[in-house]
Amino acid sequence: MKAITGATLIDGKGGAPLPNATVLVEGGNITAAGASAQVDVPDGAEVIEAGGLTLLPGLIDCHDHLANFGYEIASRWGITETQALRDMRIAAVLRQTLESGYTTVRDAGGLAAGFRDAVDEGLAPGPRLQVALNIISPTGGIGDHVSASGYGHPAPPDPALPPGVANGPDAMRAKVREMVRMGADVIKTATTGGASSRAGLGPKDMLMTRAELEALIDEAHGLGRRVMCHALGGPGLRAGVELGANSIEHGAYLDEDPELLALMVERECFLAPTFGVYTFHATRGTPHGRERSAELREHHVRSLSMALEAGVKVVAGTDEGGWEHGNNAHELTCLVEAGMSPMQAIVAGTSLAAECLGLDGVAGSIEPSKAADLVLADSDPLQDISTLERGERVVLVMKGGETIVDRRSDA
Repeated sequence: MKAITGATLIDGKGGAPLPNATVLVEGGNITAAGASAQVDVPDGAEVIEAGGLTLLPGLIDCHDHLANFGYEIASRWGITETQALRDMRIAAVLRQTLESGYTTVRDAGGLAAGFRDAVDEGLAPGPRLQVALNIISPTGGIGDHVSASGYGHPAPPDPALPPGVANGPDAMRAKVREMVRMGADVIKTATTGGASSRAGLGPKDMLMTRAELEALIDEAHGLGRRVMCHALGGPGLRAGVELGANSIEHGAYLDEDPELLALMVERECFLAPTFGVYTFHATRGTPHGRERSAELREHHVRSLSMALEAGVKVVAGTDEGGWEHGNNAHELTCLVEAGMSPMQAIVAGTSLAAECLGLDGVAGSIEPSKAADLVLADSDPLQDISTLERGERVVLVMKGGETIVDRRSDA
């Protein structure tokens, strides 16, 4: 048994911080959590003294791309380096992400299920993973990776990552089944363009028909998979909410269709606004990507405010994988800059994020029976949320009761 004692506890559910708390861990799970005066530490327990530190649940990123290392087409095709080198690079990212305090990540496209399985088997360190494999969209959508001149991938496709292009309702159903067959935990689709999509496919443009989307969502739900829907605005955003997507990724123009907010609450459709990625698109993206990012910023902030006021469950997701890795907590900073309180941002990256992934019975909060995914920081993130970035103030990370890193000065 392990006992973490003396820390200020932030439970991940929005409760007031609890000073001088004790958390007991046994067999990978939390067995007790509360004020130190009310929790008895058994004889023989390994005691982790945490006075002056802040204890949080392991952080969760609902939208990352752990296998992406650039937006240029050669990188997207995976022809800039050998597959073996790329796999080792991904493994390094998994370790770096975990050591920064992120114990669970949902990958939104590009990561093969084998990486999840390797982590689960203990072959490589990394966060608990959910994978989408690839983005499903019609020809010309964001899942259709072609060069500007119209060339497709020059090499045989990776059988572990089925191509995402499908046209027509029947093909959409078949593609969902293919993704599930290859190990997808979640189905990712895209009903609109985005900031980084090709010129001519903007954030409000819709290529997928409602019939195609309805078939995709119905098939995914029938196979027990949630659907994450990339949608920024316009008819594609409305279709995603109306037809039953479990989460809207980005949702930058929700302010232009406020009727959808009540429907999202009614259907428990989560919003992952992914502010972080747009800070990169706005400064380092293509000319049209920078323009789109600048144009949507005001709408994006307003949409977040309206969503929170309406009671939509907002969760943290970076979508930054194509730009950088290891700084998933940047999204928490972005959420606070966009109007959330630090506590709201932490809840968005813990208990609500776990609920979005269907893991609320497993992770996301510090309470008995939950997995012992825990983070100790030598800062107060409620005063400065940015201290969680890059894990620089994180001194201990525990996943499933196993201590991953311990940087305490007396360790």
